[in-house]
Amino acid sequence: MYTSTKLLIDQHIHGGYGVDLSNADADKIVFLSECLFRHGIGGYFPTLVTDSIENIKRQIKAIKKAALCDKKNIAKILGIHLEGIFINPLKKGIHNPEHFLPATVENYKLVEDDFVKIVTLAPELDEGLIDYLNKKGVKVQAGHCIGADLWGINAATHLFNAMQGISHRRHGTALTALLNDNIYTELICDGVHLNDEIIILAEKIKPRNKIILISDALPIAYSDIKEMEFAGERIYYNGKSATSLNGTIAGSTTLLDKIVKILHNKNLFHSEYIDNVYKYHNINLNGEIIWDTNFDILEVRNE
Repeated sequence: MYTSTKLLIDQHIHGGYGVDLSNADADKIVFLSECLFRHGIGGYFPTLVTDSIENIKRQIKAIKKAALCDKKNIAKILGIHLEGIFINPLKKGIHNPEHFLPATVENYKLVEDDFVKIVTLAPELDEGLIDYLNKKGVKVQAGHCIGADLWGINAATHLFNAMQGISHRRHGTALTALLNDNIYTELICDGVHLNDEIIILAEKIKPRNKIILISDALPIAYSDIKEMEFAGERIYYNGKSATSLNGTIAGSTTLLDKIVKILHNKNLFHSEYIDNVYKYHNINLNGEIIWDTNFDILEVRNE
């Protein structure tokens, strides 16, 4: 017996196999795309952390160049996810506050490109940028923030992580995102970022068709790297999690296929979790994944 699903799409990934999408050249990005396809990932949105305007513009060019590769068995680059610059220092995670800018249209235009399809920002710091991005058709996501007013927001970036959580005495980003059925929520279900009870809570509150699985994978994932510079911080991998020196989680060391298996083994996986990202972006990819009964990949077909 086996199960088939659509190809996976990861809309929040920073790298893998030693490739850092925030500084890799086009050839290295193509190499990563080939590796990702073997994990059943048919498409992805390279996700850029906070950096200087110069470096972000350089990396957008490198990613766009890599996206032109027309090899067959390769994960397609579907656009860029800009995570950072316009986030709240109170929930910065490992992002470098030296490069934070006010969330204005003028500042966004410093890095604006038609290939940027998702922008994560702190809605409480918005100065007209949310409305501008909506008019441009860019997905706007609330992340690294504390704001509970999610007007104009399409999704919550890695729900519960680096945002105001649930409190019985005040409003918060996570609570509003859970209760608003129009807002999608990213979940990192790698066994590190969220415990099982929180995943169950999200699934009970959120419509199942509004949950998007992401990896938030770091360059450390599927590499021999135990220590590296990432987003201006020194990151250390202990075999389970990757954190800064002070213990702040930097991202995941797991790709989406393993996350699907983790959820399946806990009876928490639903096929909608693969389909939802297709609907969110109105994307159609040809191909499928053939999984065995343990949800290990038997074959990835690119038709």
